[in-house]
Amino acid sequence: MADLQIVEHRITVGELTFNVAETGSGPPVVMLHGWPDSWYLWEAQMVALAQSGHRVIAPDLRGFGESDHPDAVEEYSMGKLIGDVAAIMDEFNIDRATLVGHDWGAALAWLLATFDPERVERLIVVSVGHPLAFASAGFRQKQLSWYMLWFQFPGVAEQAFPADDWALFRNWAHEGTARGVDDYMERQIHDLSRPGRLSAGFNVYRANISPDTFAGDGRGVDLPQVTCPTMGVWSSGDMALSEVQMTGSER
Repeated sequence: MADLQIVEHRITVGELTFNVAETGSGPPVVMLHGWPDSWYLWEAQMVALAQSGHRVIAPDLRGFGESDHPDAVEEYSMGKLIGDVAAIMDEFNIDRATLVGHDWGAALAWLLATFDPERVERLIVVSVGHPLAFASAGFRQKQLSWYMLWFQFPGVAEQAFPADDWALFRNWAHEGTARGVDDYMERQIHDLSRPGRLSAGFNVYRANISPDTFAGDGRGVDLPQVTCPTMGVWSSGDMALSEVQMTGSER
């Protein structure tokens, strides 16, 4: 059972230090969280995968959890995030892995499988479809993703979210849950409350989406096909993502 304990490592990649959780042994699985999460999103899945014979690593991506959070918006571009994951895999001596991602971690997983296919044996994306399927999913998806546009304006969401004991965040992301009731929500609020962390999370949106790209439909953008076996998981209760942006990923 010792292998099934989740151990957190501090590793330095380039100029940044990352916190990476690890458990188990066997074929590797790399798990990528989104906003406003950390590796802890995957705790139950990490244990289950380790019990089924896998080595699992889950980093806190830059700006999140206990990893470093550079100030500049451009430090959160997808190119840099892809480089982070590849470098973390190298640090753990993982040449090729099954890749699992949720939210921004799913978008990152899609693009890692697209541009560094030799590193990805299988791909599992939770909630978020292929970037081009997302862009072409129509007006309903734009409505659901309204907050992506709102996050573009520095200082606005930074003021609104913490106000009234995080009431807007609690109402929007947690159905109005009261403080002290949901341990996971409390962990998110604690993480986001640290100096610079709320902006760091929004910078992932600001570095990779603009009002122009938000309004676009993906036409004129050409990406190589994802060639590894891929599974998409979408939930009918998702508040931010339509089914078509996932099913449209098949093409």
